[in-house]
Amino acid sequence: MATPRSKAGTKGVPREQRRQQILAAATEEFGANGFAGASLAAIAARVGVTKTLLHQYFGTKEDLYVACLVPVGDRLLAAVEDAMGPDGTTPDTPLRVLHAIFTALEGGREAWFVLYDTSLPPGGEAARRAAQYRASIDRLAAGGTADLLRATGSTDPLDADALKYVWRDLVSTLVRWWVKHPEQSPTAMTQRCARLFTAAATLTPHLQP
Repeated sequence: MATPRSKAGTKGVPREQRRQQILAAATEEFGANGFAGASLAAIAARVGVTKTLLHQYFGTKEDLYVACLVPVGDRLLAAVEDAMGPDGTTPDTPLRVLHAIFTALEGGREAWFVLYDTSLPPGGEAARRAAQYRASIDRLAAGGTADLLRATGSTDPLDADALKYVWRDLVSTLVRWWVKHPEQSPTAMTQRCARLFTAAATLTPHLQP
């Protein structure tokens, strides 16, 4: 007896399973190559389906991108919010946030670059959604960095603004390195970051004017 079309994809694969396969492949392709460089043909080949099937499931290339972006944005935003906690920023907060981000990305590390893609078509739905998620994460980062700076005696709002940008670039750089080292677990990456932060702190006295 044939499986109803509403429940199955091609070659007997259930529709929802096929949908998740496409999303996983598309997230990897978009994350690795950006919106501009990603190919629907490459995504289809990863899954073993046709481009026509991609369009049937998701519509346009941008529609597919948004379908990948939303779960990534939701997951990362929730991870950062949980890691920040209700009790304010402490010196341990940056490492907690990094561990939360690494954990949220495990199994699909390129997803970070779906959210932080500079090749998205300006004015489109994908760019608008990505900007919303980034702004929400930036607000959390801005609050946390401002708290940390106040603890050091700095009240200059430009310090906090600059540190927010440094933090974002730092996380992107660490994730990019992590993608190239798949053997590194989220815990191992967090421990490595702790060592790097400690090493960086030892340089601070030598950088004072």
